Amino acid sequence: MDSRQPPHIPITVFTGFLGAGKTSIILSLLPLLPKDYKVVLLKNEFGDVQGVHNCCDRWRFRGNIHYLSVDSQLAKQSSLTAVSEILNGCMCCVLVGQMETALREIRDKYRPDRIIIECSGSAFPATLAFQIRELERQTDNDLRLDAIVTVIDAENFAGYEDTSPTAKMQASYSDIILINKHEHLDERALDILIDNLNTLNLDTPKIKCNGRNGVDPNVLFGIDSKLFRDPIPQGVEDHHDEVKTLTAYRGFLPTCHNHEHHDRESCTSHIEVDVDKGMLESALASLSKESVWRVKGFIRLDSAIWILNWAFGRYDLTLLKGDTSFMRDASIRLTMMGDKYELDRKPIPVAVKKFCADLQVQVM
Repeated sequence: MDSRQPPHIPITVFTGFLGAGKTSIILSLLPLLPKDYKVVLLKNEFGDVQGVHNCCDRWRFRGNIHYLSVDSQLAKQSSLTAVSEILNGCMCCVLVGQMETALREIRDKYRPDRIIIECSGSAFPATLAFQIRELERQTDNDLRLDAIVTVIDAENFAGYEDTSPTAKMQASYSDIILINKHEHLDERALDILIDNLNTLNLDTPKIKCNGRNGVDPNVLFGIDSKLFRDPIPQGVEDHHDEVKTLTAYRGFLPTCHNHEHHDRESCTSHIEVDVDKGMLESALASLSKESVWRVKGFIRLDSAIWILNWAFGRYDLTLLKGDTSFMRDASIRLTMMGDKYELDRKPIPVAVKKFCADLQVQVM
């Protein structure tokens, strides 16, 4: 075994509401670390683009670890040693056993200098942290909880704090609170935000992120958290009830024209149709931040596949490098996440209906 291996493997848990910027901050840390410092990312997404596998058997799974989700594609294009992902549930509750297995496998296969866990946006990290505490005992502190880091979307926290108990709990149970996207606020609004955070959690340090440069890893690493040594809090089992997930899909148009659309399964040739960028921007602008909080997925633009990340009115497009075969029969695969009450309404909200009509997507 490598004599340079760390005496134990610290685990940093990143939590934060949908679209807060967790993945971007994690990736911004990597260039600031020594070149030989090995980091493995374990991600959990509750409701991601994998939902469309029902209509396309070419999506590849290995149990609940899956390599086609949006944020993991971004992470795999980074300098991370490895990326693993647990899907189809939340590892802070129903998939806790799989999280323990994944951590042990990461330790045995990679022996990294650090493991970073990125929770789903709707997760309360307490149960997960208690399981890591149990792993500490089982592994004689070989795996050890270092810190719980909560990422706050400064621009939108006041809005979703009012409707999301999960967002409040995430800010309340944390070693460090990172204030992301604060550059979009004026000084007074930022002061009000910090006052609100102090009401939830007075003693935890609040650190402003440096835009896309994130934050100095020396501030986040080596905390040796003292949190979650007491019994598990009660009444946190239903934290996913506030989030609804929809999947939006648009396939290619058939090239044959001698039959009706309901026979398109018999078409063997398709036209690859790019999405018009102007129409995409218009569709995204029509979404209501009160009902839809996050849109992410893959979209075909300019004869290439791009990763779309939209949160509370702002979006990024990142060119997808590497294998794009999972998009060979589609021009759009998106996941929409938002307020469960709003998205469960019949009929669906007008803004969501317009978004789907503009992009000609089917909602599943």
